[in-house]
This record gives sequence, C-alpha cells and structure tokens, in this order.
Amino acid sequence: MSNRSSGTLLGHPKGLFLLFSTELWERFSYYAMRAILVLYLTDKTMDGGLGWSTQSALELYGIYTGLVYITPLIGGWIADNFLGQRRSIIIGGILMALGQFTLALPHSMIDPHAITAFYLGLALLIIGNGLFKPNISTMVGDLYTDGDNRRDGAFTIFYMGINLGSLLAGVIAGSASAVYGWKAGFLTAGVGMVISLVTQLIFAERLLGNIGKEPAAKRAAAMNKSGQKEPLTRQERDRLKVIMIMGMFVVIFWAGFEQAGGLMNIFSQQYTDRMIGSFEVPAAWFQSLNPFFVITLAPVIAAIWVKLGPKEPSSPVKFAMGLFFLALGFVCMMGAVMQQGGDLTVKTSMFWLVGAYFFHTLGELCLSPIGLSMVTKLAPLRLASLMMGAWFGFNAVANYVAGIIGANVGEAGPMAIFSGIAVAATIAGVLLLLCSNQLIRWMHGAEGKVVEDEETLEAETAKA
Repeated sequence: MSNRSSGTLLGHPKGLFLLFSTELWERFSYYAMRAILVLYLTDKTMDGGLGWSTQSALELYGIYTGLVYITPLIGGWIADNFLGQRRSIIIGGILMALGQFTLALPHSMIDPHAITAFYLGLALLIIGNGLFKPNISTMVGDLYTDGDNRRDGAFTIFYMGINLGSLLAGVIAGSASAVYGWKAGFLTAGVGMVISLVTQLIFAERLLGNIGKEPAAKRAAAMNKSGQKEPLTRQERDRLKVIMIMGMFVVIFWAGFEQAGGLMNIFSQQYTDRMIGSFEVPAAWFQSLNPFFVITLAPVIAAIWVKLGPKEPSSPVKFAMGLFFLALGFVCMMGAVMQQGGDLTVKTSMFWLVGAYFFHTLGELCLSPIGLSMVTKLAPLRLASLMMGAWFGFNAVANYVAGIIGANVGEAGPMAIFSGIAVAATIAGVLLLLCSNQLIRWMHGAEGKVVEDEETLEAETAKA
C-alpha cells in the first residue's frame, strides 16, 4: 500500500511529512481551543466568558475531552468498512473547522447567553474529531510494511508534529485571547483547522498515492484465499488481548496527565506566582511547556532507545517507566501545595509546575508514541482504524475520570488529589512490570522479541 514513487525524505516516505503537517495543524486547532476552554467558561466578566463555577467547567471539560477520545471508535469503524481513511479525514476536518468558527461567533450575534452556539460548536468538534483522529494515525502505519524498523521512528516524528502544533497553540491562542478576548482564541483554532484541510487536499494524491482510499475491511478480504472475511487467528486474538490490557494502564496514565488542561491549569492561574519582573506570564502559556519538552526531549529519548540496541525495553516496560515519571511529576505538585502551607492566598513558585510538566513529558514519551506504533503492529488489517479508535477510547475513559478528579478538588483538597495520583501511578507501574513477560509472549514477535517456538505457533495458527 505504500507509495514509494513519491520518494523519501530523511529516510522516510514523503507521505509521512504530509501526515505530520496535517496532524500538526489539526492539533494546533484542538489545543488552542483546549487551552482556553476552562478559562472561558469560568470568566465572569460582562462581555467575556460564560461565568460558570470552576466545578461545572471542569465537569464539562471532562465530558468533552472524554467524547473527543471515544468517538474515534465509531469513526474508525466507519472508515474501515465504508468511507476509507482519506475521505474520513476530509469530512472530519470540515466539521471541526465549522465547530471552531461556531465557538468564535460573537455573543452579540447569537443568544445572549451563547449556550446554544457553544454546545453546537462542541458537538461539531466531537463528531469531526471522531472521523479524523483514528485515521490519520493509522495511515502513518500504512506507509510501512510489516517488520520495517523505521516505524517507531516514524511515529516519533509524527508525535513531534502533534506537539509542535500544541506548542504554537498555547502561545498563539493564549496571546490572542489575552489581547482580543476569548473569541479571538477560538478563531485562531478555526484558522488552524482550515490550514490542515488545505494541506491534505493539495498534496495527498501526490504523496500518499492509494493509501487510505479503500476501506481496510475490503482490502483485507481481497487478501484472503476465499476473498471473504475470515475469523481471527489465535495470534491475532492474542495480540488484541495485549492492546486491551495495555489500554487499561493507559487509562491510569492519562487520567493523571490530563489534569494539565483542568486542575493544573486552574492551579497555574490562581495559586502560582507568574511574575517575571513586571511581566505576568499568561496561565495558558503553561500549556505549551509539555509540547516544548516533547520537541526537545523526543530526539534524546529516541537516541537512547537506539543506543540500547538489543537491550531496548519492550513496550510494557516503557509504559511502566511512563507511569513512574507521571508519579514524579505529581510529587512536584505536592511540593507546590506544601509551599503554600495550607494558606491558599500564598502564591507558589513556577518551578514546581515546570518540574511537573518535565516529568509528565518524559512519561508521555515512554508511552504515547510507543502505544500508537504498537497498535499498528498488533491490530489485524481489517480492524486497523477501529483498534486505533479503541486505543483512543481508553483516553476517553481517562479524560472523564480526570474531569471527576479535578471537579472534586474542593472537597478532597489539592494534596489528596496529587498524592493519590502519584501513588496510583506507582502501583500500576509495578503491576505492569510483573505481567510484562506474558504480554510479550502474546505479541508473538511483533516487536522482535520472540519467546516461543515459531514453528509450533504457525501450526497452532493454521488449526485455529
């Protein structure tokens, strides 16, 4: 399926950099909106935001981000069976652009409380994202044949594109909102989505060839001897089990990590000393720390994996490392709360937040791009986008949990929340290490770590 005629760039198919650019601007759009959503909802000024309570805003944030990650399950199934990946991306992108521009409509143009247009905009974003998100990631995997050792590196490059978009979003949307109001922030998000769409429409035919045009289920059936859909083999079932089990640990990681847009966002605005001389750092700028660290640390982490060679950790071990780093990040937040000494009027040092984002990013690099690559290695062709959607579905559960956690900060207190997440992440990491050998066995050599006799496996697979 790869389009070799388009040539390569930096050792990878040029199509990778098209998908990189398409995802960069889509992620810019998403994170621009995410960086200001809670702040817009809780702004009580007359012509500013909607004036919601912090608890209500964080609950909606959790529901919205949860739906953003669960709808790819439906969008992946639609793409696999009916639309194909390319068509799904275009339709999804159009819907998301319309959603951002709906949020950007001035209050004077709509009902006085802006609730109708607000919910319509969110609905368009959720539906569009469901069609876009699983398919762009799956197409990265389709650029490479099975066993191509460039795949993990490709997802690292792709992931850097995601975070470059996020880095630009926090600064641009935060600045636009601070100077021109919240609606300007939503407008910049809409412009970013339009750039993503135009990029894909102009270059896809030349750089991707036939990739993503035909539904995966139709391609998979054509590859079978019978020409029809066939039952899953034992190997395929085992690999699907790995995806499901790893996904449960992903829920724990992202439930903590996603406090960045909610609870940690509020903490940075209300309880952090953001003054550098006479300049006050906008709270939204802290949202750009994570992508900044991803862009600077990703090449270092990738180089470490290469240098380790045969000793490179397996995906389960890398996931466990990610959970341990998440715990360290929340230890930093515990330090910030301790600095307050129980007095909420005390402003804490920005370095606590910087440290938390640093360790969270290290954890993310050990988990997120590795997980995307792993799904493309393990998922059967006819379920490729569906399983990518399922993978994002675990993020949906995590985001909903994150919203509940953040909304209860008033009752439990920041120290209880931060320490609870740190302990839960540590325990989960230890459990994952304990069951890593069994997970590697079920991968059946997908990562080059073979733990059973392949001839016996082939015989058993043929009987399945």
